Amino acid sequence: MKSICLYFQIHQPFRLRRYRFFDIGADHYYYDDYTNKSILRKVAKRSYLPANEVIMDLIKKYPGKFKVSFSITGIALEQFELYAPEVIESFKALADTGQVEFLGETYSHSIAVLKNTDEFRDQVILHSKKIKELFGQEPKVFRNTELVYSDSIGELVSNMGFNGMLAEGAKYVLGWKSPNFLYYNVHKPKLKLLLRNFKLSDDIAFRFSNESWSEWPLTAEAYSNWINSIDEKEDVVNLFMDYETFGEHQTKDTGIFNFLRAFPGELIEKYGMTFYTPSDLVEKFQPVAPLSVPFPTSWADEERDMSAWLGNELQDEAFQKLYGLRDLVNSSGNPEFVKDWQYLQASDHFYYMCTKFFADQAVHNYFNPYQNPYDAFMNYMNVLSDFSIRLEQSINRIKYNDVPVDELNGELLDKAISEYDQVLKKLRKNRTAQKRADRKAALKSPDLPELTKKSKAPSVKKGKKE
Repeated sequence: MKSICLYFQIHQPFRLRRYRFFDIGADHYYYDDYTNKSILRKVAKRSYLPANEVIMDLIKKYPGKFKVSFSITGIALEQFELYAPEVIESFKALADTGQVEFLGETYSHSIAVLKNTDEFRDQVILHSKKIKELFGQEPKVFRNTELVYSDSIGELVSNMGFNGMLAEGAKYVLGWKSPNFLYYNVHKPKLKLLLRNFKLSDDIAFRFSNESWSEWPLTAEAYSNWINSIDEKEDVVNLFMDYETFGEHQTKDTGIFNFLRAFPGELIEKYGMTFYTPSDLVEKFQPVAPLSVPFPTSWADEERDMSAWLGNELQDEAFQKLYGLRDLVNSSGNPEFVKDWQYLQASDHFYYMCTKFFADQAVHNYFNPYQNPYDAFMNYMNVLSDFSIRLEQSINRIKYNDVPVDELNGELLDKAISEYDQVLKKLRKNRTAQKRADRKAALKSPDLPELTKKSKAPSVKKGKKE
């Protein structure tokens, strides 16, 4: 009997305000608070809260047979805490049922793993701490930003202690093989891989309300029958999608919530299937074969690669400049810089710069605050320029007893000024002495002309020109 894994991604970036060239060096606040709050409140009302209500009802209706999993980025959780704390409480209630698993993620929804593995580790650890703090779980299965995966990334994740990882079941990777089995990393056999069935997942996430689709309108009965018709030898069906699918990408009037409420019951009651979390599946099944993925894959666009984020020169330049600042951020020791650094790493900023069109254009335009990729690039680089300047100024600030001089006051400031004054006097005295020594050495040099040795210059007699 097939096992179903239902997983949802939740992420919202801190969107940047219109930051112009003349703001550089003059205004150091980068975020559009009004837009961030408005979008989060709207999506919470239309998607997160009603979807969580349906999930809770299903858990209660099918105890032990219906489970789901989520990965929620750290910066999304921060925005819930700021703008919609009721969403946090709703997820806590789901966590308390014991039927919901929260997966490991990058805190900033970044693609740092492609540039700096130390930064990647730091973010994963920070995210795991946040999940433990809010929901009392220590993530054991990892889901990288946008399902980005490769052999080397899997090896890194395994070394961090995760025993399972989600990935895209891309055709060009699988070939003739099916995504409906567990596989394992070629370098770390203990890391089991759950592959997304992209066709069945996208039938809900993208095609559900498309009236030109041959299968529209999609019913719970038809969808469940498709899953049941999969070869009985295939163990597991992984349905991975954005949680905003319910109520936001597919609005309530399309019947999406009724579909969510109905199709699990069809699978459980009619076909005897059970929904499991990724950790359940990692324990329940043995992988059938290694999966070789030498280059990073993702679940984005038709290519299922990294071209949505690093597919043009604009994105590459911004990406390189961003991660070139990491050492300065760490050297600063300033929590304000660290926070900005986290927010600026969100992969959304690079996604907005994508110049791909045609089939993928509608996806790239969703929630995109810019008119075109070039506006996105210029705005981001203006912010990054100011951030870079602030970092360099911070690192170069003069300190006294580890305290920046411009933050001192009272007797300590007077003492610092006095000590620096003595240092300056000593430097001037040493410089004067050095000049004298250089002059004396020059006068003794046999290679210099007589004029240099202060010899008398020959007199010039006035007379007629010859």
